[in-house]
Order: sequence, then structure tokens, then C-alpha cells
Amino acid sequence: MTTQLTIITSGADETRRVGAAMGRAAQAGDVILLHGELGAGKTTLTQGILRGLGGDDYASSPTFVLISEYTARLTLYHVDLYRISKPEDTFELGLDEILDGDGLCVVEWAERALDQFPVERLTVELLRTGDETRSLVIKASESGYTRYLQEISTIGTSRQAYGQASNGAES
Repeated sequence: MTTQLTIITSGADETRRVGAAMGRAAQAGDVILLHGELGAGKTTLTQGILRGLGGDDYASSPTFVLISEYTARLTLYHVDLYRISKPEDTFELGLDEILDGDGLCVVEWAERALDQFPVERLTVELLRTGDETRSLVIKASESGYTRYLQEISTIGTSRQAYGQASNGAES
């Protein structure tokens, strides 16, 4: 069963606050998959995750390098699969080693290689709902990932809804 939380953020700062809560909840070996169109806020959310991990760096879009690595409480591996042409291209990136490691792996455009990731994960779908507003549908695939939903629910945002999806399907 998938448990989910839907958050409406009113701007980039609020999206980063959600990310910071996620960073505080992160544990070694966790995987977070980000889905959303260009400009939906995937990198902005990752900036918040890095802040929540205690990182001092500024996470930027890794589109041209594919994987950026940041030092914090946990190593943050920020992966961008926008430019891969087929799922098998992830093998050349060494993604399997990152996923088996002791850092946190955050993946933008994960839908391009969805079968390369573990079933147990956190999935975030970011949708533009206005010029500055975003809807974040955050799905915890296993009970170990519900700690993210609990941490996020403590920060308070414009609007949130908590529920369970019984089909376990991801979009």
C-alpha cells in the first residue's frame, strides 16, 4: 500500500522548506524520485533537501553532468536523467553503485529509467498549478518512507492532504 501526502506550495521558498523537511528525514540508502515537467521545481526541492541534510552548497541542475555529489550529513547524489536516451544508459553512470551506497540519491526525470530503481522509495510528482504555486504529491512506497510524510506534515504549508492509495501504483 502506498501512503501519500499532497502539498500545495506558494513559491520557491516554501518548496525548499518541504525539501528541507525531507532532508531532515533522510537516512542512508534512501532513494527519492522526482517527476515533473521542466520548471516544475525539481531542482528547487533538491536545494531544500540539501539544506535539510545540513549541506552548505547550492544544488544546481545537474543536466549537463548528469550526477552531482554534495557533502552533508549524508552524501547527496543529485541525478538528472533528462539527457539519457534509454534506461540502460544508467549503467554507464554508475547508478547501481550509488543506489547500493550509504548516501541519499535524489533523481530528476526518474521516469526515463524507472525500472532501474528499487521498489522501496519516495516518489514526488511536482505539478505547476500557477506562476509560483506547485502541487507536490509525495508517495511513500513502504512504511520505512512514511517518516518523510510525518516530517513534512509538521512544517505547515499553504495546504496539505494526507491519505492512502490502496493500488500502490505510481505515476
